[in-house]
Amino acid sequence: MKMKSIVATFLSMATGVLAGSKLHLEPGQAAPDFSAPSTSGSTAKLSDFKGQWLVLYFYPKSFTSGCTKEACSLRDGLPNLSKLNAVVLGVSRDDMETQKKFKAEEKLPFDLLADIDKSVAQAYDVIGFGGLYQRRTVIIDPDGKVAHVFYAVNVNAHGEEVADVLKKLQEQKPNPV
Repeated sequence: MKMKSIVATFLSMATGVLAGSKLHLEPGQAAPDFSAPSTSGSTAKLSDFKGQWLVLYFYPKSFTSGCTKEACSLRDGLPNLSKLNAVVLGVSRDDMETQKKFKAEEKLPFDLLADIDKSVAQAYDVIGFGGLYQRRTVIIDPDGKVAHVFYAVNVNAHGEEVADVLKKLQEQKPNPV
């Protein structure tokens, strides 16, 4: 592991601890259920993705530099993620109008969820200092279990990071037929 990555992971975890985060998501545990309005016009629920790998990424705020870079990295990496039978969903506390504008402006081919009441963020323990979302990505396996949690995210290369981890996870647990 590169030193920069180690430091980023430590800082992310320390920030979470200081903010009261329990960092409770562990690989193998059932992913918390969620329900939130989606830019598709429907309500997205965890059960909608049974049988697929789900990349659920949380970001603090649409249209900010880091969040835009992260979203675009996942957008650009989506062809590889789709080949791995993965669906990407972005989650922030932005309202639906903002989510739709962000999706359109950045040409995001995946849905964004408007978690205005922070219920999804609370379920996934991503609320940090001052009530702000922490940047975090959770990979959920086809059985609805947490497979991997990114506590530190390289916004410029997150699509590649996720694809690399997903490939390794699938070598250990192949996709259902």
